[in-house]
Amino acid sequence: MNKFLFPVLAVILGVAIAIISKNKKNWNTKLLLSFSGAFLLALTLFELLPEVYNHLETKRTGLFIMCGILLQIVLELFSKGAEHGHVHIHKHETAFPWLLFVSLCIHSFLEGFPIHEHNDMVYGVLIHKIPIATLISMFLFQSKFSKLQIAAFLVIFAVMTPLGTLISNTANLSENLLHTINAIVIGIFFHISTTILFESGEGHKFNLGKFIAIILGVGIAYFI
Repeated sequence: MNKFLFPVLAVILGVAIAIISKNKKNWNTKLLLSFSGAFLLALTLFELLPEVYNHLETKRTGLFIMCGILLQIVLELFSKGAEHGHVHIHKHETAFPWLLFVSLCIHSFLEGFPIHEHNDMVYGVLIHKIPIATLISMFLFQSKFSKLQIAAFLVIFAVMTPLGTLISNTANLSENLLHTINAIVIGIFFHISTTILFESGEGHKFNLGKFIAIILGVGIAYFI
């Protein structure tokens, strides 16, 4: 059941952190983002990438990974980078952010596909979603959207990943199709995690805290 509960728990924790911190400036997400980016990237390399390359033809696998990277770039045209910590909702905006909502739901739905009982990708998704859910919640709470709109946004966002996991684990999809989708998700994870790691630096200066967070992310991913 953890494969279904953990992604929802990540959103709940993100909302709780947003409520407790009240103000984005009072809670520094950079180290958690660095840790989550390194952890997600490492788990993708250790768990998901070898599995996909073992089942699909090598060049075809690379093609689908590139398709995933391009898909995430397209999604970010609408989400403005919310998947890796960039949320742009104006405080006085009243129109529901449908483009942000749909792109986040597509992203969340797809990231549920690689989650199975026998792998640890659920932990990568869990750690990835906590800071993202926190930032999204902070901006939603500061907006002029109704409580019902905010609740609907967060609830649907929370259940999209378990929905993707449910379909990949129970639907009668061919093994070849599932590994193809997983290759696309690898590209999505590559783009998101590397963007987080590159953007979380300040002027390309050495940051000890960020470096330690990255080492911890890779180390924990290796040993779980």
